[in-house]
Amino acid sequence: MQEYQRMAAHFGRDLTTLQQELHRIKVVRERMSVHRKEVPTEIPKVPDFLVGLRSHTVWEKTPVKLLCTVSGYPTPIVKWYKNDIVIDPLSVPGKYKIENKYGVHGLIISRCSVADSGVYSAVAINSEGKVVSKATVCVRSKFLLSCPLYPLVFLLESFGVTFGNEGESLTLVANMVVVPDLPNLPPEVMWYRDDILLKPSRWVEMSVGGGTAKLTFPHLNKDDEGLYTLRIWTKDGTTEHSAYLFVKDAPPTVNGAPGAPMDVTVSDANKEYVLVSWKPPNTTNEPLITGYFVDRRKSGTNDWVQCNATPVKVCKLPVHGLSEGASYHFRVRAVNSAGISLPSRMSTGVTAADVESDIQGRAPPLCVTLPGPPTDVHASEINQTYIVLSWNPPSPRGQATVWYLIEKVCDSNFWQRVNTGVQIRSPRCPIFDLEDKKAYRFRVISVNKHGPGQPSEPTALLQKADPYGKLVFPSAPGQVMASRNTKTSAFVHWEPPKNPNNLIGYYVDCCVVGSKVWTPCNHRPYKHTRFVVHGLTAGDTYLFRVQAVNAYGLSEESQVSAPLFVDAALAAPSAPYGIALLSCDGSSMTVAWKCPKRTGGSRITSYYLDKREADSVNWKEVSPSPATKRVYKVENLTAGLFYEFKVQAANLAGVGLPSEPSRPFACEAWTMPQPGPAYDLSFWEVRDDSLLLQWKAPVYVGASPVTGYFVEMAKKGSPDFVVVNTEAVNRCYLKVTGLETGAWYVFKVYAVNVSGKGKDSDVSEAVCAKTLQGTKGLVSGVDEETGDIFLSFEAPEISELSEFIWSKSYKEITDSSRVKVSTVGRRSRLTLLNPEKEDLGLYSVAVTEADGASASHTVTEEELKKLFELSYNIRNPIVPLKTELNYEILEKGHVRFWLQAQKISSAVSYRFIINDKEVTRAEGHKISHDASTGIIQMTVEHFTRANEGTYTLQIHDGKAKSQSSLVLVGDVFKVVLKEAEFQRKEHIRKQAVLMPTELAGQHTGELGLPSKWLTILTGSSASDLMMQCTPEGIRLQCYMKYYTEEMKTSWFHKESKIASSEKMRIGGTCEMAWMQICEPTDREKGHYSIEIHDGKNAHIRTFDLSGQGKSKALSAFTKMPLFCVDRGRVVGGLPDVVTIMEYKTLSLTCTVWGDPKPEVTWFKNEQEVVSDDHNQISFESGKFASLTIKSVTVDDSGKYSINVRNKYGGDNSLPYLPPPPPKKKGLGLILLDHLKTQNVASSI
Repeated sequence: MQEYQRMAAHFGRDLTTLQQELHRIKVVRERMSVHRKEVPTEIPKVPDFLVGLRSHTVWEKTPVKLLCTVSGYPTPIVKWYKNDIVIDPLSVPGKYKIENKYGVHGLIISRCSVADSGVYSAVAINSEGKVVSKATVCVRSKFLLSCPLYPLVFLLESFGVTFGNEGESLTLVANMVVVPDLPNLPPEVMWYRDDILLKPSRWVEMSVGGGTAKLTFPHLNKDDEGLYTLRIWTKDGTTEHSAYLFVKDAPPTVNGAPGAPMDVTVSDANKEYVLVSWKPPNTTNEPLITGYFVDRRKSGTNDWVQCNATPVKVCKLPVHGLSEGASYHFRVRAVNSAGISLPSRMSTGVTAADVESDIQGRAPPLCVTLPGPPTDVHASEINQTYIVLSWNPPSPRGQATVWYLIEKVCDSNFWQRVNTGVQIRSPRCPIFDLEDKKAYRFRVISVNKHGPGQPSEPTALLQKADPYGKLVFPSAPGQVMASRNTKTSAFVHWEPPKNPNNLIGYYVDCCVVGSKVWTPCNHRPYKHTRFVVHGLTAGDTYLFRVQAVNAYGLSEESQVSAPLFVDAALAAPSAPYGIALLSCDGSSMTVAWKCPKRTGGSRITSYYLDKREADSVNWKEVSPSPATKRVYKVENLTAGLFYEFKVQAANLAGVGLPSEPSRPFACEAWTMPQPGPAYDLSFWEVRDDSLLLQWKAPVYVGASPVTGYFVEMAKKGSPDFVVVNTEAVNRCYLKVTGLETGAWYVFKVYAVNVSGKGKDSDVSEAVCAKTLQGTKGLVSGVDEETGDIFLSFEAPEISELSEFIWSKSYKEITDSSRVKVSTVGRRSRLTLLNPEKEDLGLYSVAVTEADGASASHTVTEEELKKLFELSYNIRNPIVPLKTELNYEILEKGHVRFWLQAQKISSAVSYRFIINDKEVTRAEGHKISHDASTGIIQMTVEHFTRANEGTYTLQIHDGKAKSQSSLVLVGDVFKVVLKEAEFQRKEHIRKQAVLMPTELAGQHTGELGLPSKWLTILTGSSASDLMMQCTPEGIRLQCYMKYYTEEMKTSWFHKESKIASSEKMRIGGTCEMAWMQICEPTDREKGHYSIEIHDGKNAHIRTFDLSGQGKSKALSAFTKMPLFCVDRGRVVGGLPDVVTIMEYKTLSLTCTVWGDPKPEVTWFKNEQEVVSDDHNQISFESGKFASLTIKSVTVDDSGKYSINVRNKYGGDNSLPYLPPPPPKKKGLGLILLDHLKTQNVASSI
């Protein structure tokens, strides 16, 4: 009890109070137990920041503590990052301290510096997810309180020299690291073009953030060309990067049209007047610019209005007649003989209003009625096109609106108004339309609503003239010199012109030697006399020229520079590497090394070798005279010591850096029987899955000769080497295949002899199995001119020191009796002089100083045979023939011998030989050719028994030859002669029938019948109408004993008379009358008939072309092999009859179609017309065929036709040309011509 009281007194409580407290605790525990059962603690939960990080700004050398509270289940793990880089406290001991107490995580940074500024992140991770909280720490320096806070900026990848085309969009991007990288406080970035600060506009967009700075061009123009500089303010000052942007001309709308002008600016703006100026474009291969058109557009509209009616020759134009207070944009177009250029970029908007200085300088208006006279009237600009007058407004001018009148006077005292009907409100006005070589005086009168005031004082005599006299253009720049810069650029500088004449800049052009095609290097005038030309091809030789530019145009071209081979500028070579020991005899060592990777653009002339003992620091020269090869024997060494070596290479630019010291080599004599190491491993013909490894044989061969080599390889970084070849190779090269594209490999080689395996070579440098960009293979071919068989290779790029080394079986070819090597630029050719079986085999070519450019090709027996055949055809060319020599019997009994070649030139020569005797153009023989069709022909007008024999045509076209023969003897000749005689008699009989009976009486032909009985005989002998399918359609024909087109015959379709047309053609031969239905359709179904009148009776023959007969006809027509929509045909035909006065010029033209392009032949009275001075034949655009007859006479009357044909078929059209009206003739001749005209025309 005493103890209880003592405890109660100590705690200040009695027993009842303690019991109540215990009971309360018990209840709470029970409730918590129930709650735990309802919500188990094992439920997973994604991490969550109950309290996130807070940003801090602290002074330098003070600590900062970042705190956050994290919840989640399982318990999250928190990692700390600075600028997305994991913070490792052990990397900087004492700098960072990471804490974790009861779910509160902290990062303590002690003694902060400016470099500690940045974005810090706390990343909480568990199996359910990840959450990030970020805060910015900004550390201020007390020494920079008076200066703005700039971050540290490090440029990484930045834009280089860029090429674009007008109309494209382009972005210049620079990547950088910003410390601290504050999203709301990016670094201050400024962009410059040619040292002029750029501001955001519709043509330029700028952005910075996320570690990048961008300059975007939504629509490129030549105005955007120039040197762009990115300037960023940093803690240490500024960081800059510059590169040139080239903008090429957009393709012109017309070939030969000039490029668009540029840099259109507007100045001297007044109420209704502005001065527009611009820069001329460069012209290299285009015709010279003859002038410019200026267009204007009101702001808010899309309509451009041309300001000048005729092109202005100078690069500025005063524009007047503008609306006061309106805003305008201007653009310019260049003009030359080929066409008009694309428009330039429009100028910025300018408002037509009073100049601010004029408004401020006005005195308060006085109460006057008429304005005073203007003062100081003078010419502010004079050139060959116009004069610009300027004056000061009148004072006093009154309160009314003032405008001006301009008057001029020339030789008399009579003043003439210049601006009739046009009110001038600006104190400037251009005067056009002034006569050349005449001087004028001008005066100005002020006018308001009350009337005109007094005129101003007249000006002095003013005359249109160029301000520089005849030398309006600048003189040509002086000497142009070019030098190397990089592998794709050159540095060009020149002397300025002696007479600059307000020089704007320069244009630089380049040309590859041998091409004669000049290419512009810059497309916007460059102000300085030095320029770096980019975009050149490495290994090519270029010429350069320069032109000066002013407002009048371009000067004459400067003299061309000396040829420049494009390669990197001269420099000392880099250090050699890979020093290896090849042999040692106890008192000397043979060492070798590899050539420097960069030769400095000049051939390496020597090597300097130094040595030292391994335990010494002093280097000594091996020899006072340098080595010229990469293998050197070092004498006078001490046996048992270790030596180190280093090498320096030298060229024209000087001595390069020394190599790294070699590993220590022991000077001990090699006595082992195995061979020493191979050396100088090199890689050639590197492709995606293969490469060629070459090496040199060991210097130390051992006790017996080397019998072979083994190659081992491994991936870069791997110690596991595998043997490539299972059997030893007895040559110093091996083609390694089966490589992984893009993988890096290393190799080593060892030699073997009878005694066993020799020493391993040093491990090679790593090589990537990937084909170099632009790599081409070794190709075989035949020269098209000489027929020589060759192998050719084109290197992707070369240097001036590059050499093409040709090998057979990878042994350099030194025998020049069998091959010839020729090299031009990046191309090299190996010509086989006398190809034989000995020349079969593996050929390869390697290019030095060209990053391993190489290729190989195996010439097989089958390939060489094909090349032989092609070579023979080139050295012994033939004229390919479409048809052999053939004959054709024409009207009047003429016999035409003809041949068609696939292609002949206009300079072709040929000769016809009959029975071993050459035939020339003479009476009775007409010889001609048509180069467009390839037809060569000879017409024999009098074919008799004396013409029996062999006909030969020999053709010689350039180097090509051909010959074709035709034998006409025996029965074959008799058939031809009989047919020719028959046609001649038929022609005579037709002439007898055509002669009117009123003039000829009862004339009898060779048939022995009067002509009036011929028609009766013809009508009674007519057969039934028959149908025949032709390539053009369906032909209805009626056979009879004798028929001419002059007979009275009529064709009918469903009782409607048919007239000859393009759709329905009517004609005949001596044995039948026919009607051709071209491309029949269902409309042509029906009943057809022909009526033949003999003067008393009508003989009718019919044919039903409908129903089944029509279907069969169409089916037969469409199944013909020649039926094709692409066949040659006449689309727009010739007229039926043409009448023309004598001695006039007649042109017969029709539209034809065909695919491929058809061949067109003109005929007169069924005889081919040959193009000459009188009859000119033309065929334009594959569509329009024309026959032009100059100075038409009676002899030109007749039936003309055109034949259009290609490989799918053909078509023709037949017009008739009656005799022209004669001049003074006798009555009989007039009647004869008149009757003949009516007779023949009626038949058509």
